[in-house]
Amino acid sequence: MAISRGAGTEIIRSVLLEDVADAHGVLIYGEQHHIYTVLSITVYAVALASAGNQAMSYVFGYDAKGSDTGSVINIFKQSMQVDQTFVWNDKFSFNGHEPTDFSAGAGADSIAKQNAIADQGSSTHQELRIVGTGGADRFDCTCTYIDQNNA
Repeated sequence: MAISRGAGTEIIRSVLLEDVADAHGVLIYGEQHHIYTVLSITVYAVALASAGNQAMSYVFGYDAKGSDTGSVINIFKQSMQVDQTFVWNDKFSFNGHEPTDFSAGAGADSIAKQNAIADQGSSTHQELRIVGTGGADRFDCTCTYIDQNNA
């Protein structure tokens, strides 16, 4: 039986990525009018170009303070050793799409700007990504999250 994904649904999802190299691994590819609540990200260091290289996770999306699209909003950077596991289990949420752009300034400093962020009116999706900071770093990753469909 397929999982119901229609408007008003909330489902728990997971993604498993094996051997993520220096290219950016996408953990969540945002969909318009969805809200994603990340429950945990687990990173296992398979190989590192240098001991102490970092695993890094970030949201690639809209910076409300700078009114910039395609910004890197860091979630964590963790120094790793080969065969080490790191677990990020602080909860956070982000929208599937960017807002309709508003002028730069103090960020979400008005109801109109907060509503624009919530409305996700642009055609530009946001992503949660994972990457290593060294050229030959490789990681296995899991991510568990709640996907709320508000379409």
